[in-house]
Amino acid sequence: MIRDYVSHAANERTFLAWVRTGVAIMALGFVIEKFDLFVHTISATLPEVERGPILRRFEKLSGPLTSWGGGGLLVLGGVALIVVATVRFIHTRRLIADEAQHGFDAGTAELVVLAALLLLGAGFVVYLAIG
Repeated sequence: MIRDYVSHAANERTFLAWVRTGVAIMALGFVIEKFDLFVHTISATLPEVERGPILRRFEKLSGPLTSWGGGGLLVLGGVALIVVATVRFIHTRRLIADEAQHGFDAGTAELVVLAALLLLGAGFVVYLAIG
């Protein structure tokens, strides 16, 4: 039997949850980029008279956010999240395997990622509320 199997399994489940979150963030970035491409394609095919208020509203949603690379930033953020999760997983695995006693770690990386995600979410809410 593997020594501290329960701790290793919990560490792996946590790592996989972070990876799943990173992949979801990357998928959201791809969706934003594809939506922007869709809006630009529709805008190019229709004359200005036939666009209507709905298409103009979609153009408003896709404009500045994607011109700043909103989708690309989310893809890079998802990759960064997976990298941080991998480093954290390896560090925790080494701590579990070590014979010495270790104190509780406050989880600085998790707090930084949480703060970044909260700021990103708040930025999207403000962008959609003002726009």
